[in-house]
Amino acid sequence: MGDANVKAPAVGAGQLLVDLILSLDGCAGGEGWPGWWGLQSQEYLDWLGEQPDAVTLMGATTYRLMSQMAEQARQIDISAEERASFAQMEQTPKIVFSTTLEEPLSWPNTTLIGTDAVEAVRELKRTAAAPLTTTGSIRLSHSLLRAGLVDRFRVVLFPVITGRTGLERIWERFEDFALELVHSRTFDGGLQLLEYVPTHLVRPPGTAWER
Repeated sequence: MGDANVKAPAVGAGQLLVDLILSLDGCAGGEGWPGWWGLQSQEYLDWLGEQPDAVTLMGATTYRLMSQMAEQARQIDISAEERASFAQMEQTPKIVFSTTLEEPLSWPNTTLIGTDAVEAVRELKRTAAAPLTTTGSIRLSHSLLRAGLVDRFRVVLFPVITGRTGLERIWERFEDFALELVHSRTFDGGLQLLEYVPTHLVRPPGTAWER
């Protein structure tokens, strides 16, 4: 059972949260596996519904994928939970960073920014009236982590090892980071929430590297 009495540190207006949902071996999905690896518990879904409203940041690839999925969700038979998730995303303010996309964008409540993402997010952190969060967009997330703009780095680990079927092996795309654990929680079904304050490392710690 999750420890529902322990509250995570609040993420305030202008603060940036990078959020990842992964298998234990660091994959964002797996060939033949259902969404959430078929293991989403009601406790976890309730927790998702409790998260504060935030502005969602994404790159062009994630935008294309998710906007297409949202369009398909209107036309196919999906679960009530999935339909509600897509409806919520449609209403959520979204910012996509791209020099290849052109306005008007088809997904409602989406703003296109064609300038440097790091500098744009630096300004958003100063002016935003709500928290900021990323969805997918690993290259964008890594750039923001490397620039020191991420206030919280949050991972929900699902208790599966996807092995040979794993897709999108996330950690292979990251440089080195130190992580200070500030919150953890276990949900029904063994899902593990880990929340960190990240620090980019120019080189691994240790005297041999510091000379």
